[in-house]
Amino acid sequence: MALTTFSGPVASTNGFIGPIISATPIPVTTATVTLTQATNAGATVLLARTAGVTVTLPAATGTGSVYTIIQSVDLNSNNMIVKVADSTDVMAGFALQTGANGDPTYAMHTAAASDTITFNASTTGGFVGDTITLIDIATNLWSVNIISQVIGVNATPFSATV
Repeated sequence: MALTTFSGPVASTNGFIGPIISATPIPVTTATVTLTQATNAGATVLLARTAGVTVTLPAATGTGSVYTIIQSVDLNSNNMIVKVADSTDVMAGFALQTGANGDPTYAMHTAAASDTITFNASTTGGFVGDTITLIDIATNLWSVNIISQVIGVNATPFSATV
């Protein structure tokens, strides 16, 4: 049998071994959680606490890691908060919000100093299915996309609090 050589990109006839990505969602039922690349990157984090959760992201370093956070229960009057690890990290992106009962859809963009997302169970989101996708795209920079439902007059979920 002759040996075949290749030049250029790596080829595989039997697949590649790569990082294991959790297919099982990770429920969060505690008041606070700090996400880590090892445990949460590539996984789906389910916020399963009606009394709200404060989620702290790892420091943005440009890993390309994707964090998906989904509200799996409706919030009551408490807040769900996602914030960066330190005062040097910021978020850049947008939120698409739709009102209840087919009300108009709104787009909200981050401000230059945005570092916190807040769902308030009303005008900024906090309902089953609301989804936040964050990507660690560079040192001190997160890309963020939110799809959420709001009740009442919509308001931006983005602020600078860290």
